[in-house]
Amino acid sequence: MSVGIVLVSHSGKLAEGLAELAAQMAPDVTILPAGGLADGGIGTDYDEVVAATQRADSGAGVVLLYDLGSAQMTAELAVESLADPSAALVADGPLVEGAIAAAVAAQAGGDRKAVAEAAAAAGMPEDLMPASPVTGGSGGDEIELELHNEVGLHARPAAVLVRTLSAFDAEVKVGLGEQEADGHSVLALMSLGARQGDRIRVRASGPQASEALAKAKELVEGNFGE
Repeated sequence: MSVGIVLVSHSGKLAEGLAELAAQMAPDVTILPAGGLADGGIGTDYDEVVAATQRADSGAGVVLLYDLGSAQMTAELAVESLADPSAALVADGPLVEGAIAAAVAAQAGGDRKAVAEAAAAAGMPEDLMPASPVTGGSGGDEIELELHNEVGLHARPAAVLVRTLSAFDAEVKVGLGEQEADGHSVLALMSLGARQGDRIRVRASGPQASEALAKAKELVEGNFGE
């Protein structure tokens, strides 16, 4: 059972396309579009948002994302009208990036608050930083891996890596060249621009660091299941 996601947009096509994209990152999460008016025009339909929110709730609650100001109002009104308004949250984050981050967080088993926070954090500057070498006193281990899959560390592979690493009690960083990204952020990993043939560094620390590195190695060598 995972948190459901509803995408509230003024455009039906935008909401449907984004739902399709996000579903690639989170195959077990219910992601429903609620975009446009009933006649196919541009706008938001309160009744459709309410219905989508109800359908998306499998028991773990729902997080709603929106594109523009009036869509936020529609989403908030829809939540207030639920029999249990506490079962849903409206996330304040960018629709596209937020939907991807929220979907991955939901797939990893995050609760409503965690999923909403993931969506909101997607609007912040990417979690990229200068790479730092691992030394004996750093408390971390590092491995280097070559990407062989066709698309490199982009959308779906990044999502697979993030939701897999989330199962371990470890802080993980992934580096390419002079940049390093948070191994628990899909958008940060994608921002590395790691392509087929690139060699990435995976650095981990914490109680399950070795297990996290072993799993990362398994995923890379298995081309992320592609």
